[in-house]
Amino acid sequence: MILSLGTSKPSFITQLCTMSTPHKRYSFRQIKVTCIQGDITKITADAIVNAANTSLLGGGGVDGAIHRAAGPELLDACRKIGRCKTGQAVITTGGRLPAKFVIHTVGPVWEQGKEAAKEALLRDCYWNTLMLASEKGLKTIAFPNISTGIYGFPKAEACIVALNTLQEFEETHPDALESVIFVCFDADNFALYQNALD
Repeated sequence: MILSLGTSKPSFITQLCTMSTPHKRYSFRQIKVTCIQGDITKITADAIVNAANTSLLGGGGVDGAIHRAAGPELLDACRKIGRCKTGQAVITTGGRLPAKFVIHTVGPVWEQGKEAAKEALLRDCYWNTLMLASEKGLKTIAFPNISTGIYGFPKAEACIVALNTLQEFEETHPDALESVIFVCFDADNFALYQNALD
């Protein structure tokens, strides 16, 4: 069952999630879903996902690491695109990365009192990224933990949004993807994904 991310009711995350662990265990029938703790710039895949800012010109955290590893070709491609709105996704070359492409998506900044709206925007990040990958015929994709760094999105809640959205995508697009890897930078996120995927 997919839990709704609708904004008209109290947040399902508020109701069902503690800060330490998701309550739900996820299984996927068509897509091979794994999690690792490591460096997303080292991942060989059709695409890796960049937790970008709206300018697409690089920044701190995962965004900066991807731009440094990919080299100037990535920055040139981003400049040609211009900007990207929160929740949307755009695709560029992978430059010098092992991945062929980078899909850039802009996550929401967490704000107390606006949980449902922020959850919906984060869901849009994952959904629009998955749809873009499918439209481009990509089969393997690696995600970072979008918005859980400096943007302050609670990690357990973000994990649920990511996995709910992927499960919804698999149900509606069962043959679109072969493999999704969640590449966790820190031990807390890794433990959450391990627990949810067991």
